[in-house]
Amino acid sequence: MTSPKIDPPKVDAPKPDPIDLAVFQSAVHSIAEEMGAALRRTALSPNIKERRDYSCAIFDSAARVIAMGDHMPVHLGSMPMSVQAAVNAIDFAPGDIAILNDPYAGGTHLPDITMVLPVFLSGADRPAFYVSNRAHHADVGGAFPGSMGPAREIYQEGIRIPPVRIVRSGQLDRDILDLILLNVRTPQEREGDLESQIGACRVGEQRMLELAARYGNQKMHALIDEILNYSERLVRAELRKMPAGSFTAEDWMDDDGVTDTPHKIAVELQFNPEGASLRVDFTGSSPQVAGSINAVRAITLSACFYMLRCLLAEDAPATAGILRPLTLHTTPGTIVDALPPAPVAGGNVETSQRIVDVLLCALAQAVPERVPAASAGTMSNLTIGGIDPRTGTPFTYYETTAGGMGARPSLDGISGVQTHMTNSLNTPIEALEYAYPLRLRRYGYRRGSGGAGQFRGGDGLIREIELLADAQVTLLAERRKFRPYGLEGGEEGGAGRAWTITSRRPATSDGTEEAELPGKCTRMLSKGEILHLETPGGGGWGRPLT
Repeated sequence: MTSPKIDPPKVDAPKPDPIDLAVFQSAVHSIAEEMGAALRRTALSPNIKERRDYSCAIFDSAARVIAMGDHMPVHLGSMPMSVQAAVNAIDFAPGDIAILNDPYAGGTHLPDITMVLPVFLSGADRPAFYVSNRAHHADVGGAFPGSMGPAREIYQEGIRIPPVRIVRSGQLDRDILDLILLNVRTPQEREGDLESQIGACRVGEQRMLELAARYGNQKMHALIDEILNYSERLVRAELRKMPAGSFTAEDWMDDDGVTDTPHKIAVELQFNPEGASLRVDFTGSSPQVAGSINAVRAITLSACFYMLRCLLAEDAPATAGILRPLTLHTTPGTIVDALPPAPVAGGNVETSQRIVDVLLCALAQAVPERVPAASAGTMSNLTIGGIDPRTGTPFTYYETTAGGMGARPSLDGISGVQTHMTNSLNTPIEALEYAYPLRLRRYGYRRGSGGAGQFRGGDGLIREIELLADAQVTLLAERRKFRPYGLEGGEEGGAGRAWTITSRRPATSDGTEEAELPGKCTRMLSKGEILHLETPGGGGWGRPLT
């Protein structure tokens, strides 16, 4: 009688050396940063080249994010769901690149187009990694120039792209590209930006292959597992410091652009320090609405990721491990978990900011000494589209406008800065006036708009843009009715405002007329008219010293 075969005991791989882990963490982060630099240098549109409205990240073979560039929080926290959607939909082969922008497949809103490239090691039949980037395109079609208007359903917001291959076996699929370009107002610019995204993915692929060759397969997997575990340990260590219990907050969206009715976002944070875990519950938030301020679940998860990341040190790795201690509850069909065909353009840029506001407001009840007052709470989105008289071709300009940062427990807020879910820059005046038939008449701080307090909120901005051609102007902004809150007795920041200035030139007068604009609107303006925009200031922290 023969003895049964007994497999040798499995020996756990040794834990990676801390120095190796630190070097690896820096290496994958630098690859994401290099992808962003390549995208920025080669893009055509000012929105990507100048404002840096893009994000890049690296994923392992299981589509778990292992590194993010220092880019846009609203992109990065939701990008893993887009990558997973592409992996689920496509049987990738070497040389393929997927494209998608569907908000209901892990996307944010239609202007944010994502590319996903699988990285195959030599002789492998499945990807070892994925590299991905996401960029905001200044127009993807739809009813409004810039694709950010007051739509009633997602079909009015532009072309919706499911996960499909735009590159097959290394060759551009011209049919897919032509289908996209035929549905946008600025096809030449879009083609240039899409090709830049493809190029950035290939930069990431080359660098990951070099990294894999340096470390070897076994060591790479051990480092990846450890970096994910390390992120998780850092978050759990912070959660163990939190007071046990539930902390709630609510805030309101001004309106949805269709009616004047406010819409509530409510949250409950349930800390379990003993289990080092957190449950975030958005029960009580308003049902999804007719206007475009609906946020898909990916946006809400992205805001939660951002909050947890803010609890960590700056050098902590931003990986999928951060979300392991989190349980997120949302109700499908609500403003924080919208279902098709709800429009979502504003959910990405405006509702995401309010979700962060309520998360931080609830967090401030648990650890008031660590949380700033509310920042501007709006990206103050502006799109302008028409025919450029210099070329006779369509143009679409898009920009988010900075506001005031909320005061901190020991410092004043910063004035005129992009905060929370956005991390973009402004379009330099020279670039703006070169690229578009526009003239910037005024640009500066909105003095006194920050909330008073022991520490004062940062001031918002004032911008005046003169149209040098007839154009359609669309505004998508918040914090007109519900101002940025203060904390610990600090006062609210100033509300945002906007109006148009129309010159009158009768024989006896050179006066002007002003027309107030709601936060969400679209208007046809004539050459010579001026848009005046004032962004909110941040809330104050602590009672004002008198």
